Amino acid sequence: MRQAIVIGAGIAGIAVSIRLALKGLNVTVLEANSYPGGKLSEFVLGDFRFDAGPSLFTLPELVDELFELSGRKSEYYFRHVKLDLGCRYFYEDGTVLNAWADPQKFALEVEAKLGIPSNRLLIHLQDAARKYNLTKGIFLERSLHKIRSYFQKDVLKAMLNVRSLDLGKTMHEANQKALSEPRLVQLFDRFATYNGSNPYRAPGVLNLIPHLEHGIGACFPMGGMVEITNSLVRLAKELGVQFEFGKKVERIIVEGGRATGVMVESKRLEADLVVSNMDIVPTYRKLLPDQKAPEKVLNHERSSSALIFYWGIREQFDQLDLHNIFFSQDYAAEFKGIFDGGELAADPTVYVHISSKMEERDAPEGQENWFVMVNVPGNKGQDWDVHIPQIRERVLDKLSRILAKDIRSMIRCEAILDPRSIESKTSSYQGSLYGASSNSQMSAFFRHANFSRKISGLYFCGGSVHPGGGIPLCLLSAKIVASLVDAA
Repeated sequence: MRQAIVIGAGIAGIAVSIRLALKGLNVTVLEANSYPGGKLSEFVLGDFRFDAGPSLFTLPELVDELFELSGRKSEYYFRHVKLDLGCRYFYEDGTVLNAWADPQKFALEVEAKLGIPSNRLLIHLQDAARKYNLTKGIFLERSLHKIRSYFQKDVLKAMLNVRSLDLGKTMHEANQKALSEPRLVQLFDRFATYNGSNPYRAPGVLNLIPHLEHGIGACFPMGGMVEITNSLVRLAKELGVQFEFGKKVERIIVEGGRATGVMVESKRLEADLVVSNMDIVPTYRKLLPDQKAPEKVLNHERSSSALIFYWGIREQFDQLDLHNIFFSQDYAAEFKGIFDGGELAADPTVYVHISSKMEERDAPEGQENWFVMVNVPGNKGQDWDVHIPQIRERVLDKLSRILAKDIRSMIRCEAILDPRSIESKTSSYQGSLYGASSNSQMSAFFRHANFSRKISGLYFCGGSVHPGGGIPLCLLSAKIVASLVDAA
């Protein structure tokens, strides 16, 4: 039986282990941490449970597919519910906007509160769906780095419609032209943060992202986001995948132009193929130090990172939902600081996720678990010990002002995750959440391929390689790797 080694038990590493096991390979996953999931993990702080990282779940069929391929019913392992309300948006002028999952209901909400005719928003959402359907087969579901991927009908269809994909505009320019109302434009510009990019530079084709939430729909996994990880690890183990935790890979062994195994604790582990779910930069810098690295790809601008405050709050807030956004007044300045100056915003946009709205067990009765995040630049040597208290005060000022309550006095317990700890815990270079940014027309092609052109038997999955970061794209990267192994 062929042996496969997967480096890293992030969500992509787990998914690729399942797909390779289904192909009849003997699979071992080596994870440096003592737990699986990478960013998609959990922790307990006092009486409160928190999901450590991703909090939005879309395209649940990509998880369900793994169970179906294994001949199992996903509902026996993993349950999720579709959200009626995608997100609640708060603006400094007092506007509160509910982004309902039902497009008609959302459009009527926008018309009533922002004065934009409902049909105008519906047309914009239809355009997002069109962009998604035209491009998903090219940019999301197949390798961009194999010539055979371009000899497909959907490629020709996309080429015939290329002028309508807004490749020549930024996301902001396209949203401004379509919607004009500043608060609504800001809402749709926010979707650039779903891959850690800047809407004032990212290409307009990325306005397909809202379709994931407003067209297909967002979901919540019962038990919390970590249940995605837990259910897939359980499935992988049932298929014979071996997980070894606390095993930090020191080097990928390359002999005669082929990956033949890895070194762990100074011991050699043989393999017929190796898949790295580690960020592509440390994969080359640390695990392949003797191999020529693709410097242009590795030096591409990185995505944004995050500063997260996990707060146990001693009160419940009826005006908040599962997902909440408190917008800055100067969005352009916020993104310019992150991507051009490596600076933290004077007026940050704040995201508050409260899983106890759906899972009461995540917080004591009458209280809530707040996951409070602001977008920040990656770790490039900033003095985070100075910046973190400053941002904390700005966040507390904003939340207290808009919610008209003293949030400081309600914090029972606190933990903090910053770009340094993101980098150390997940090996994400500079603490970037999504690998490379998507701030140019050719960004998709600057992501590393899911295979090595120079080293046979070496593959890559996860958020730092094609097709990108976030749970759905990580799962798709695993699917692409399995197809490449099939064709090898």
